[in-house]
Amino acid sequence: MNAPDVFFLPDTQASHDHRNIPINRVGVKNVTYPVRIGRAGGDSQPTIARFDMTVALPGHVKGTHMSRFLEILEGFAEDYGAETMPRLLETMVDHLDAEEGRVDMHFPYFMRKSAPVSGVESLLDYQVTLSGEFAAGVYLTTIRVTVPVTSLCPCSKAISEYGAHNQRSHVTIEVKLRAAMEIRELIQIAEREASCELYGLLKRPDEKYVTERAYDNPKFVEDLVRDIAAALDADERVVAFLVESENFESIHNHSAYARVERNKQH
Repeated sequence: MNAPDVFFLPDTQASHDHRNIPINRVGVKNVTYPVRIGRAGGDSQPTIARFDMTVALPGHVKGTHMSRFLEILEGFAEDYGAETMPRLLETMVDHLDAEEGRVDMHFPYFMRKSAPVSGVESLLDYQVTLSGEFAAGVYLTTIRVTVPVTSLCPCSKAISEYGAHNQRSHVTIEVKLRAAMEIRELIQIAEREASCELYGLLKRPDEKYVTERAYDNPKFVEDLVRDIAAALDADERVVAFLVESENFESIHNHSAYARVERNKQH
């Protein structure tokens, strides 16, 4: 028996739902997918991203079409970044006949860094979340990065004759943007304002440099978040921001923590 040319299959998801309760977000989570992250100069970086993709569902519609989210990832031919997120969102809400939608993609981002004295190169990884939201006809892009840095205690330096305790700190920056910004720009802001930045590979002359650099540039956790906040406040592309730092203390079994938030539109 030959299969018929056309099957009639009911579209259950598109049927009417009598409960008439709107759903704020419905979609897929934890979709792992290879992507390329766009960078200045036209090159791009391959990585593996974990996607959460959702849309709003009207109360009278029974369900969304889950397979379409994967079709969008399969068909999206552009590099991902703050400037392409609106196009991804537009594709998603159009494909699913939705009026609102959100995409969150979590991925490791790598930067090749040169050691400060020897010049030896190595990669350092940073955790990034790139998010986009479409609601009320407006696209909004958010970048969140976690940057490991070194902080050195000013109090310890002031009271000690031959040393000061330091710690590795995790600085998290989240920005809402009105214009595109590169991920590496946020990373560089955090590293510039820290006591010293981190490197994947150091030789002995480099270790001497970063130790003395941190000693000459002590920062409380309060200093760190304030200095980063000042830099973001001066950037006109940033609509709102959150800066937080957790300093993993080397002389205590707890962390020091500080956070600054600001919505520049208020």
